[in-house]
Amino acid sequence: MATEPISEEVVGTCVDSHGSAIGMPQLCFDWFPNQVFWLVITLVVIFLVLSRVALPRIAAILAERQGTITNDLAAAEDLKAKAVEAEEAYNKALADARAEAQRIAAEARAEIQSGLDDAIALADAEIAAKAAESEKAIADIRASALDSIQVVAKDTAAELVTALGGEADADAVSGAVDAQMKG
Repeated sequence: MATEPISEEVVGTCVDSHGSAIGMPQLCFDWFPNQVFWLVITLVVIFLVLSRVALPRIAAILAERQGTITNDLAAAEDLKAKAVEAEEAYNKALADARAEAQRIAAEARAEIQSGLDDAIALADAEIAAKAAESEKAIADIRASALDSIQVVAKDTAAELVTALGGEADADAVSGAVDAQMKG
C-alpha cells in the first residue's frame, strides 16, 4: 500500500506528489474545517469533564477549606477570650497572693515586735530587780564600810592618844569619832 502511487485527487496545496505534507499541516487552509470540527469536539468534552467532575470537586474542597478557616478563626477568638480571662484571673490571683503575703508579713512583724517588747519588758524588769539588789548590796556595803570605818577610826584615835602619851577614854574617843562622822 505504501508503494501505490498517490492519486491526483489527494495532491493539493498541502500535500506533494509523494503524499508528504508540505510545511505545517496545521496551517493548511484545506484542512481547517476538519481541524475546527475536532477542536470543537475536544473543547466540548473538556468542558463537560471540567464542569461535571473537576470543578465540583474543587468547589467542594474550597468550601471545606473556607469552613475550616472560619471554624479555626472562631476557635481562635474563643481561645483568645479564654486566654484574656485566664490572664485576668492570674493577675487577680497574683495580686491577692501579694496582698496575703504582705498581710502575713505584717502579722509576723507585729508578733515579732510584741515578742520583742515582751522580752525587753522582761529584761528591763530583771535589770531593775538586779539593780535594786545591787543598790541594796551597795547600801549594805556602805553601811558596813561606815561601821568598819568608825571602828577603825575609834581604834586609830585611841592608839594615837595613847601614842601621844595620854590615856584614851573609850567613850570620849567614840563621841569624837561619831561627831566627826555626822559632819
